[in-house]
This record gives sequence, structure tokens and C-alpha cells, in this order.
Amino acid sequence: MSNTFQFKQFAVNQTDVAMKVGTDGVLLGAWVDVAAVERVLDIGTGTGVIALMMAQRSESQTIVGVDIDSQAAQCAAKNFIDSPWSDRLQALHTSVQEYEGGTFDLVISNPPYFTNSLLCPDSSRTTARHTTSLSFEDLDSAVCKMVDKEHGRFALILPTEQMERFLEITNLKVVRRCDVRSKAGGKVIRVMAELAFAEREQDVVCENLIIYADSGREYTEQYRALTKDFYLKF
Repeated sequence: MSNTFQFKQFAVNQTDVAMKVGTDGVLLGAWVDVAAVERVLDIGTGTGVIALMMAQRSESQTIVGVDIDSQAAQCAAKNFIDSPWSDRLQALHTSVQEYEGGTFDLVISNPPYFTNSLLCPDSSRTTARHTTSLSFEDLDSAVCKMVDKEHGRFALILPTEQMERFLEITNLKVVRRCDVRSKAGGKVIRVMAELAFAEREQDVVCENLIIYADSGREYTEQYRALTKDFYLKF
């Protein structure tokens, strides 16, 4: 079985990486607003899939992916080199708490969120899935130092309960939000949000996304439209 996930314009080799390409990362990479974005930071880049999506979707000249796991950073670096945008992508083995790369127009992350569940015997998978190495407080503190205060944004995806917990502790304000459901009428299973420094209260742009049509496991036209530039099946 191949360990390479093929997209329309790039491929992601995910050999020996704890977290493989998944729906959450692709959703966030396809949904986030990349207009007028010059510098992008992808926190917990893993295979590098979100950073690669940013390269495909935007004219950003600097796209940096950081990961505390050395195997993940090496995997992302290889995927970046093999992509059409190798001159704009960089993978670094470092924690975001220690990273000093200046400010960014867009900071993006599909962060670890398990807090109370049993840790996985695989240390790399624990790092990728659990908040043991990156608490929400540490994530917020790091992001607030790196998001451009005038026009920068932080985008992330989390399960509903974890997103509400993050929003309780962050120093940023939500400016755009998308609630994701598997089917119409179902509960919200994921929330995508864009946050920014805001001097005054402003209306939040609220969106909804339904992945599957009621008829079964067929994808909705909405989901297809969002991801069609990436998935081969669309």
C-alpha cells in the first residue's frame, strides 16, 4: 500500500509520520482566506499538507512549516522540495514556543487537542494528537507574538468543545467562523475559525459546511466546491 497521498498539483509522502493526511487539515487549508497574504506560518506542519495548500492557493513568498517532531519536519521538508513551490516553502524542526521568525500575515494550525485521554504508546503520535507539548495557552501566547497586529490572522480547526475552550483563553477575537457537520441537521463536529487582534467589536462572519448529502455517503456540492482544486476524485 502506497504511503503517498496524491493531490491534483502535489503529492504528500507520509511514510513514518504519526499523523497522516486527514479531512481536518484539508478542510482548513481549503477554507482559510489567503487574500493579500505574503508570509504564512504553519504550526505543527506534519506532512506539510496545509503549507503546500497555502502555496497552491496564494502568492505568498514565505511559507514556513514548523514541527517539534523531527521525523515530521524531515517529511515536510522532502514534500516541499518535491513540490512545484520549493522556493517558497521551508520546514523547520522546532517548537513554536522557541521559534523566532518575525511576524506573519497568516498563522495556521491543525493543533493537538486531546487533553484527558490516555496517551498513545507511540511518542510521535502523542506529540501530534495531545496537548502535552503544546497547550492551548502556549499556542495562544506564541500566536499572539507572531500574528501581525494590524492585519494578520490566526486560523485553526478543532472539535466543537475544544474550540470553545480555546476561545475562552485566547487574546484574539473571532472574525470568521465555520461550523462543520457530517450531515444536515447533525451536530457540529468541527469548527474552523479565523481570529485577529481587534480594537473594536465587529460582526463575525458565520458560515456552515455540510460534508455528506442526506442520501448517503455522497459528498455535498458545497464540500466538493471547497475541495475540488485538491482532491483527485473531484
